[in-house]
Amino acid sequence: MKIRLAAPEDIAILGACDFSFLVTREAVPPFDGDWLAQALPVEPYAKSYGFDADDLKTDLNDEDKALFVVVGDEAPVGYIVLSKGWNNFAFIDDIAVDTEWRGTGAAQRLIQQAFRWAKDNGLPGIRLETQTTNVAACRFYLRQGFTLGGYDRHLYEGLSPGTRETALFFYRFF
Repeated sequence: MKIRLAAPEDIAILGACDFSFLVTREAVPPFDGDWLAQALPVEPYAKSYGFDADDLKTDLNDEDKALFVVVGDEAPVGYIVLSKGWNNFAFIDDIAVDTEWRGTGAAQRLIQQAFRWAKDNGLPGIRLETQTTNVAACRFYLRQGFTLGGYDRHLYEGLSPGTRETALFFYRFF
């Protein structure tokens, strides 16, 4: 596997990937101590954040952002979108790996690229946001040296009134 800057032709290939995941547990407050061990089992369901090729095309052409792909078997199997946040941290706008390539180190390579990009741009760290329904991602980010910096119980109310999902904000400092 290798990481490289995305090219316009990569977007259609990424559009054929399956970035969905199965929700089987949900993290619950308080988010301290061994909070992921306290995650509650839920009736399993598939979740997808959707894939918007137009958004990625915009990211590809935005000089204030970077779009990298991880290539496996000669084709992109995942991507990461990075930007400089208002607070001088790098921000992971989006990261996704095809279901068939999870567990292969693809996501870890994308995160390592994010670290390099942030350091090359003189930024003191990286932040990202995920949800309490993405326990596997939370575990992954903690293994990559991120710490939970906070949460917002109401961030998704406008998208899904009455949702139980809570936004979790992770940080990695250099």
